[in-house]
This record gives sequence, structure tokens and C-alpha cells, in this order.
Amino acid sequence: MNKTKKKNRKKIDTVKSVNNSIRTSVRKLNPILKSIVGKKVDVAIRDLQFSAKRITKDIRKTISSAVANAENNFQYDIDNLIVKEAYCGKKIVMKRFRPRAKGRAAPILKPWSTVTIILSEVKQMESHGTKS
Repeated sequence: MNKTKKKNRKKIDTVKSVNNSIRTSVRKLNPILKSIVGKKVDVAIRDLQFSAKRITKDIRKTISSAVANAENNFQYDIDNLIVKEAYCGKKIVMKRFRPRAKGRAAPILKPWSTVTIILSEVKQMESHGTKS
């Protein structure tokens, strides 16, 4: 019981933003999210801006929302923020049917996903070295 109290006392250094309704599959989101983990926020947004994928616009909006949360709610310096985690999960699957030959029907699955972006502030050490 004592350990849980200690966990609550720790300073929160992460900021989270969740987008619950992205109209794409998890399979298409995973490579994009893996490519931005560990990068600084401005570099991640720039990489997503020049990506050819349609869905990167929604991911960019989620990152921008997390940056706004960090700046307004926790007073973090946005220059020191990095993408600590980025993951996605399944949501709903809309099921539609397409007519086929001989009176048959073929299913069409339209998946939705949820994206979670977690940012963290990295403290940069200042060097006090002087040239002699």
C-alpha cells in the first residue's frame, strides 16, 4: 500500500492526447506511428507533413493537440518535447455488403481506429565549458 502512495507523489512528466475516431485500419497506422516514436515533436510533425499517406493529417492533429495540452496545462517548454509513445487500437468495424455474381454478396469491412500519443519533456543539460 505504501508503494502506491509513492507513485502518486511523483511528478508527472508526460502529456497524453487521444484521437478516438480515425477512419483507417490499425495495420496502416502502425508503421507511421513507429516512425515518429523517439523524435522531437517538430521533427515528427515535419516528417508527417511530407508523408504521402492520407492518414498523417489526423496524426498531426493529435500531436498538435498533445503539444497544446503540454503548453497550456503543464507549462512545458515545447522545444524540449519528444514523442515518448505512439500506439493505436481497434475501435469499431462497419460492415457493408457488395453484390456479386449469381446472387451472392461479398462483405466489405470498414475499420475505425483510436490513436494515442504520449509526449515527454526532456531536460537538456547546459554545458559550462569555456575555451581558454
